[in-house]
Amino acid sequence: MANKKNKATITISILIIVITSNISYSQNSDLANWTTIGLEYKLNKKWDFGLEEQLRLKENISTIDEYFTQFNTEYSVSKNFTLGAGLRYIKENDNEGNIQGYENHFRFNADVSYKHKINDFTLKYRLRYQNKNELGISSSEGDYANQHIRFKTSVGYNIKGWKLDPEFSAEIFNHFEKGEDNGYDKYRLTFGTEYKFKNSGKINLFYRIEKELNQSIPKTTNIIGLKYTYTINNK
Repeated sequence: MANKKNKATITISILIIVITSNISYSQNSDLANWTTIGLEYKLNKKWDFGLEEQLRLKENISTIDEYFTQFNTEYSVSKNFTLGAGLRYIKENDNEGNIQGYENHFRFNADVSYKHKINDFTLKYRLRYQNKNELGISSSEGDYANQHIRFKTSVGYNIKGWKLDPEFSAEIFNHFEKGEDNGYDKYRLTFGTEYKFKNSGKINLFYRIEKELNQSIPKTTNIIGLKYTYTINNK
């Protein structure tokens, strides 16, 4: 029991240290919160389906940034290789400029993922194509698809006899859009952990740094995230 308490203290302490040592309060930084509740359905060994609702807060967790509904699916080609796709309907809060209010956006993505283990480490790699567009505005009105190629790599460590295994990930975004500057525009670094309940899903807690690239004054966003997923397993 004491050993488990020590492991819990270490995991939580690392997360708190990472958050407090990296949160910046400069003029061009922000503190955000992402809260998610989801439902996962494991049809069989090959197919997984998911539905989730997420709320994102910005401006030091004082204002709604956006909220969305997302549907996603994954197909396991093999034990290590997975294909995925997702659809997202977004209500985005535009509170800058002369015209403000909630905008309707639609986003879809396609993923290719691979994972493998080295001793107690699990390594994952994901390549994603993402396409986002505002609904109700055509290209003739100046609205073009906001597209990204994203590459994410992560490493998790299995602590024997302990459920809160730590995971670290890094992701780079390559942006391309007609009429805009294209190229690498931001990256994300994430440290988190996950706890699985025996019969009622799992909960994820993470801290993320998101920083703009190729800007004269790049913005840094510090994100604290919490996600609960209920799983229905038909395997």
